Amino acid sequence: MAKRQSRLVLVTGGARAGKSSFALGLANETGTGGKRSFIATAQALDDDMATRIAIHRRERSEDWDTIEEPYHLDQALLKVLDSDVVIVDCLTLFVSNWLLWSENEDQCQELVRKTSQEFLNVARSQSGTVICVSNEVGLGIVPDTELGRCFRDLLGRVNQQFAAAADEVYLLIAGMPLRIKPTGN
Repeated sequence: MAKRQSRLVLVTGGARAGKSSFALGLANETGTGGKRSFIATAQALDDDMATRIAIHRRERSEDWDTIEEPYHLDQALLKVLDSDVVIVDCLTLFVSNWLLWSENEDQCQELVRKTSQEFLNVARSQSGTVICVSNEVGLGIVPDTELGRCFRDLLGRVNQQFAAAADEVYLLIAGMPLRIKPTGN
């Protein structure tokens, strides 16, 4: 039996654009019937976030293995290398978690860049499909706080890094996917 090739997919778009549902649909289309893993970056730090996490859990069937990892996506992916499909939801909170944890912006940016690159290296070394979800935050107004601008800029760089490495990139607008990579079809 031939070894499957790795496949990296980035799903991006605005808030409530349907990114997570689309990612689950892509994962279900993979249809291998094999192991499915979900890397969750959200932290239930308040009631609203706890509710959102519970809703996302209900959207997945029970055959998904879930790893909750807010910071070390590379290490989380290493734990599920035997999965046929992995969803990471989401890079937005991964960046936010690091920004809120770190006291030094330069150190934070380096940690995020390094962790992202290690994650991408691991994603390329495995034989399954990895689907990453992230918000596109660069289309709105310039944030009026330094932290807001840092977040927007850092997430923009992470999105660029993942999009450059991805085999497929989708932009979700009002629940409608627009495939932007590869171009053509």
